[in-house]
Amino acid sequence: MKTGEPTTGLTASLASLWWHDLTVSAGASGAIFGMYGVFLAMLTTNLIEKESRQSLLGSISVFVIYNLVGGLRGGIDNAAHIGGLVGGIVIGYALSPSLLKPTQKQLNALSLGGITLLIILFSFVVYTYIPNPIGEYDTRMQNFYDRQAVALRVYEMPESTPRDQLLISVRDTGLVYWKQNLQLVKEVDKLNLPESFHAKNQKLIQYCDLRIKSYELMYKALLENTDAYESQLDTYYKKLATVLEDINGKPAK
Repeated sequence: MKTGEPTTGLTASLASLWWHDLTVSAGASGAIFGMYGVFLAMLTTNLIEKESRQSLLGSISVFVIYNLVGGLRGGIDNAAHIGGLVGGIVIGYALSPSLLKPTQKQLNALSLGGITLLIILFSFVVYTYIPNPIGEYDTRMQNFYDRQAVALRVYEMPESTPRDQLLISVRDTGLVYWKQNLQLVKEVDKLNLPESFHAKNQKLIQYCDLRIKSYELMYKALLENTDAYESQLDTYYKKLATVLEDINGKPAK
C-alpha cells in the first residue's frame, strides 16, 4: 500500500492543477481522499470479509460524501479531493488482483507497471493540454519588449542623422511598432490572468497611446522642421515618465 498515498497525492494535484490553472494548492487532503478511494475500491472486492465490508463501506462513504459536500464552500479545493478519490479507486482496483494472489510476483509487477503507466499518461495529458495563460502572456510580452527596444532607437540616433532618415525611422519603425504593441497588449489582456496583470495591461495601453502620440508629434515636427512642438512633446515625456514609474514601481530614467 506504500504506492497509494504518493500516487493519489499526485493525481489529486494534477486534477487541482487542471481545474485551477492559476492556483497552487497546498495540503495533504487530496492524498487522504485517495487512500479512502483505495479502501472503497477494495471494499467492493473479496479482499475483506463480507461482514466487515458493510460497516466499513458505510462509514467511509459517509465520510467522503460529507467532506465533498463541505468542499463546495469557498476556499476548499474540491478538485484535489475528487482527483485523489478517483485516483485512489483506480489504484485500488489495479492492486486488487495482486493482493488476492500475493504469491504471483508477475501479477504484482504488472499491477504496479499498469499504475505507473496510467499516471505517466495522465500527467502527460494534463501537462500538454492544461491552459497556461501566464506562460502565453510572458512569451507574447517578450515580443512587446523586443519591439519597444527597436522603436526607442530613434532617440539614440546622432544629431547629424539626415532628416529624411529620422522621418523614416519615426514613421516606418517607431510608429508601426508602437501600434503593434498596443494591439498586442489589448489581445493578451483577454487571457485568463490574475487581476494584477490586467491592471498592468491598462497602464501599458496608456503607455503605448502616449508613445504613439509623441511619435506622431515628433514626426510632424521633423516634417515641418520646427521646434514649435517642443513644449507639447515635453508634456508627453513627463506623462510617459509618470506612467513608467507606475508600471515599474520605481522612478523612470
